[in-house]
Amino acid sequence: MEKTLRHLLREIREGRLSVDDGVGRLKNLAFEDLGFANVDHHRRLRRGLPEVILAEGKTTAQVVEIAGRMLAQDEDVLVTRVAEATAPALLAAHADGSWNELARTVHWRRRRDPEPQRPGVLVVSAGTSDLPVAEEAAVTADILGSEVERLYDGGVAGIHRLLGQGDALLRANVIVCVAGMEGALASVVGGLVEVPVIAVPTSVGYGASFGGVAALLAMLNSCASGVTVVNIDNGFGAGYAAAVINRRTTTGATAGATAGTGDGAP
Repeated sequence: MEKTLRHLLREIREGRLSVDDGVGRLKNLAFEDLGFANVDHHRRLRRGLPEVILAEGKTTAQVVEIAGRMLAQDEDVLVTRVAEATAPALLAAHADGSWNELARTVHWRRRRDPEPQRPGVLVVSAGTSDLPVAEEAAVTADILGSEVERLYDGGVAGIHRLLGQGDALLRANVIVCVAGMEGALASVVGGLVEVPVIAVPTSVGYGASFGGVAALLAMLNSCASGVTVVNIDNGFGAGYAAAVINRRTTTGATAGATAGTGDGAP
């Protein structure tokens, strides 16, 4: 979006585009009214990250159209909760997309940032049944610019599997914990690390787990400090929050390191 705006202003300044034509193009730069959706092209300028498309509840044609309008702005595009019937249509309509069947996401990379933000985001899942939500979080954080590491099937029923991965826990900048059943994993991880922990309760579990409510309440009542909680099965929300935290902390660390070099630069 910023690249598009700079190019537009340069064309007007150099006389290759009239002011009236420039105004016409600007009408769609803030948002674009498709009748069924207002596509927010200003999202990256305001928040530093682009709008994300939730496919759930939309028709295939609507998702294809919204993705096309965003790709026309030379923007990275992430579509979440993509049905199996919608994914092939998206990939056929717009080249170079990547489909993650487990995460139910389709994404396109257009901006090509040179390096992801480090040290990065660690996504930990309690069990294999939690992987669709965990992968949604991992894909989201990745497409939003974070280096992502995965540590799957490390639940408290075999806690030695988690403790044996101490290096991964300690080098992460933000940790996303995904767990169903009683949701105890977030408290365990929160008691081991000094970084923010984002807990994601999943709807995995038997009857008394109440579709993830038991895990949600356990995570909300975690005795470990620094654990925050998103909604049930909201891997996207956790991955987004983790990417924002990682982006802010790594950018701040880099700026601090640069300012402290003592090389006499202003």
